[in-house]
Amino acid sequence: MDTPALAAPLYRRLATHYRAAIEAGTLAVGSRFPSMRSLMARHEISLSTALQVCRQLESEGWLEARPRSGNFVRQPRRHAPRPLAEPAVDQPLDAAQYVGINARVSEFIARGRQGAVNVNFSGARCAPSLYPGEALKNAAARALRHDPDLLVKVSPHNGNPAFRKVLALRALGNGMLIAAEDIVVTQGCIEALNLALRAVTQPGDIVAIESPTFYGLLQILESLGLRALEIPTSPQTGISLEALELAVQTQPAIAAIVVVPHLQNPLGSIMPESHLARLVAFCAERGIPLIEDDTYSALANGDAPLKALKAFDQTGNVIHCASLHKILAPGLRLGWMSAGRWQNRVEMLKHVQSRNNEELSQRAAGDFMASAAYDRHLRKLRAALDHQRARMAAAIADHFPAGTRFNHPDGGLALWVELPEKRSSTQLFNAALAEGILIAPGAMFSNAGRFEHFIRLNCGWPYNQEIEGAVQRLGQLCARIGAAP
Repeated sequence: MDTPALAAPLYRRLATHYRAAIEAGTLAVGSRFPSMRSLMARHEISLSTALQVCRQLESEGWLEARPRSGNFVRQPRRHAPRPLAEPAVDQPLDAAQYVGINARVSEFIARGRQGAVNVNFSGARCAPSLYPGEALKNAAARALRHDPDLLVKVSPHNGNPAFRKVLALRALGNGMLIAAEDIVVTQGCIEALNLALRAVTQPGDIVAIESPTFYGLLQILESLGLRALEIPTSPQTGISLEALELAVQTQPAIAAIVVVPHLQNPLGSIMPESHLARLVAFCAERGIPLIEDDTYSALANGDAPLKALKAFDQTGNVIHCASLHKILAPGLRLGWMSAGRWQNRVEMLKHVQSRNNEELSQRAAGDFMASAAYDRHLRKLRAALDHQRARMAAAIADHFPAGTRFNHPDGGLALWVELPEKRSSTQLFNAALAEGILIAPGAMFSNAGRFEHFIRLNCGWPYNQEIEGAVQRLGQLCARIGAAP
């Protein structure tokens, strides 16, 4: 079921209004679209909302941005792509099971590494140029000048204290009241999720997850001997609370629930605050540990931080896992977590599993994140990604076959694309790789086989002619392949 009009964000309602005006001819093809200042004054909206209106129309192909000239109405596309459908939540869930997702994912990854790749759409990452490399290098140099023995002495237990204080202070913006002493620094969010699951489960337990979900989580579950129960997930509002509640009533005991509440990977959905509060209360009432993967929320459009699930936690039942990998510096591999009532167990498991993280990267990141330069970096990064997603969306609408559908996320790094007539993403993966284009097929994001006709496309690199040509070629290849078996 599509999102009701009144429930849609304001910028989407305004985009629908102007789309109708273009379709009716009120705004003629080739005419100048109202300026940002005009939109702000006419609708009493912020600059951010006005920008989102234009980005939405641009991604759908109704506007063309011309450098130093503004936005112009363009010829409507031969087929305007529809948004993704809502999942069916009243169907019986597949039995929690595992059939070798790790081998399947590893095969896709290995083949991508072995092939000659010219354009890589498979990851969920930004170009190095979008990260503050020079500022971080200078921060690291300052740390070494201040503490020349930093590289040759043992790093602090649970992480550098100053870095943990910065993380705790930044967490306040997401509604979390966390003491620095309750933060454990990890090797990215992957280690944090590993530690969280090890703290609250035993091999053979059932873990409820979103469907589709990040393939790395599926690999973690298999490596720990856990069984996954995939819960239908909306491309707009996240995991279906109705389906989750039904699963808890009808399935064997669920040992934990793992969700990405904001800019879910791969859907890009954002859970409304009412859903966050309801999910936290539901898990607390039933004593089900709730593990939050907060990798992407800082990439959401707008300057107001999104509230974390942990912000609604009154009992210590939420384990918050986060990462700087996507938003600050992939090379640092920095993540962190706050484990609530499992804090002591997580600290012990961290010590057993990998000991303390090296300290130089924490010093550099903490120095940068404590300054206003970090906020400026995030604003610049969000704006760049917003533009790149819009260009990618417009190219998909131009070049993919009629019937293609995809999401329009309010931020993030990727687009989740549904191929028309249930065409096989594995066949498209094979055909594209043969021509030097790497994609992430939908089969990687589920163990239930429901997403073979989907692909995830990365939008983290500045848009150029090479990317445009690769999207066009993907569309041509897609038109030739058959339906998924």
